[in-house]
Amino acid sequence: MDGTAKAIGQVTYTPIGVIRSEHRAADQTPIQPAYARGCPGRVELRAEYIEGLKDLDGFSHLILLYHFHQAGEPRLTVVPFTDDAPRGVFSTRHPRRPNPIGLSVVRLVRIEGSILHLEDVDILDGTPLLDIKPYFASTYDGDEIRTGWMESRRESQHAAH
Repeated sequence: MDGTAKAIGQVTYTPIGVIRSEHRAADQTPIQPAYARGCPGRVELRAEYIEGLKDLDGFSHLILLYHFHQAGEPRLTVVPFTDDAPRGVFSTRHPRRPNPIGLSVVRLVRIEGSILHLEDVDILDGTPLLDIKPYFASTYDGDEIRTGWMESRRESQHAAH
């Protein structure tokens, strides 16, 4: 272990709930919410966290942070699902990461007690939920956003149409 790892120490998270969806196999789960339009799902929140849902029902979209529980061994070079070239894992959203943490933006349909009903769910059934955050579009908009290797991919897709 190098000095940086010693200084940082160990980080441990306890899931706050579980994500339920119709996606039962990792290789058949949509890779982004854009490909999961209309796919229903829900969060089953642990009872001790219900108080934290106060005021969440006014938001249309949520950011879910979760543990890729079936990701497999981490890799530093991966082939993204939307590409055929090997890429550094940190330039992708591939699940085989040193810390297999996933992030998805989903649509909040309604809240019933400890259950959050969702749409556009691109997450494997049974996935441990680490956190919920409201989505603020204004926080992520900007003219200066660049998308790295994805930009050339988009340009070639537009040229093909």
